[in-house]
Amino acid sequence: MDMVLVGGGLANVLLALRLKQARPELKLALLEAGAQIGGNHTWSFHQTDVTPTQLDFLKPLITSRWQGHSVRFPSRRRALAGGYASIASHRLAQVAQDSLGAAIRTHAPVAELHADRVVLEGGETISARAVVDGRGPGESPHLVLGYQKFLGLEVRLAAPHGLAGPVIMDATVSQLDGYRFVYLLPFTADTVLIEDTYYADGPGLDPGALRARILAYAAAQGWQVAEILREEEGILPIALGGDLEAFWRAGPPGVVRSGLRAALFHPTTGYSLPDAMGLADLVATRADLSGPALADLVKHHAFATWERRSFFRLLNRMLFRAAAPAQRYTVLQRFYGLPEPLIARFYAARLTLADKARILTGRPPVPLRAALRCLPEPV
Repeated sequence: MDMVLVGGGLANVLLALRLKQARPELKLALLEAGAQIGGNHTWSFHQTDVTPTQLDFLKPLITSRWQGHSVRFPSRRRALAGGYASIASHRLAQVAQDSLGAAIRTHAPVAELHADRVVLEGGETISARAVVDGRGPGESPHLVLGYQKFLGLEVRLAAPHGLAGPVIMDATVSQLDGYRFVYLLPFTADTVLIEDTYYADGPGLDPGALRARILAYAAAQGWQVAEILREEEGILPIALGGDLEAFWRAGPPGVVRSGLRAALFHPTTGYSLPDAMGLADLVATRADLSGPALADLVKHHAFATWERRSFFRLLNRMLFRAAAPAQRYTVLQRFYGLPEPLIARFYAARLTLADKARILTGRPPVPLRAALRCLPEPV
């Protein structure tokens, strides 16, 4: 093979699709341990998170698009004009199957990864010029993390919900286990994904409690749930600091990384699709797709990205370590009072120096002494 991609998540699927588009002659293998690629997820992004060319590439994958979105806080409600889009795992899997065909192998757990081959649990060895590890973040003592954890129910309601577009954060709910908000994606007039979400210090998740809170939230909105169509859950890393060099050394040498395995995610929001699309573009445009060259390329890209985003990790430390858990929502409530173009650049991880100054100036929503203790980055 020219390339074996281990893990059928978003980053590797986008990479395989982009390579198929740019280099159709390549021999690819996409290996997924589970029954289907893509798992059971909904990936969302702001339209300004990606370039127009990337948006065109993503269009066949998009299941829902909206022309605006909104947020709700105890002391602020705001509608924003920025476009928003979502990709459902079933669409990702279908488009990938149509494009990649036999290159996809499911029920193919990998026992060993090397720079030039993978060994499946059954003993089969697949040799390749390059091996890409995209199996998610894994556990690492070298990254200092908080967590964004959630459980979502996609429901059909007995009557229309009345939502004009997504509600990115409804933080008018009780503040439990850190910063809590409800995330709403209205797919049709009477179907909506309701996610109960927490910016928490630990990754523990109680599915039963979250299901009950979601149904209670729906009832409080005046919605009668006629049917639960689907359930999904996730635990995303929120970066506070870390030793990226040690994180990288812990993996098999010479193996290319992608997605969360490469620490390529927005440090504050946990969104991974824009970074996955950026990496796919980076790799697909390279002439040399040998393992050593790609491993060096991706490592350099990941380290440069990590360095550029140190400001976001500082904000995360202020959120998690300077604000009392029940008051963390005030940080986001204040943030959403800033100009909309700045908010868009924040989500796209393209803040200017003036943006950073604007975010930090004014009366801080956290105690100043506690904020100052957050300045050094933990490693």
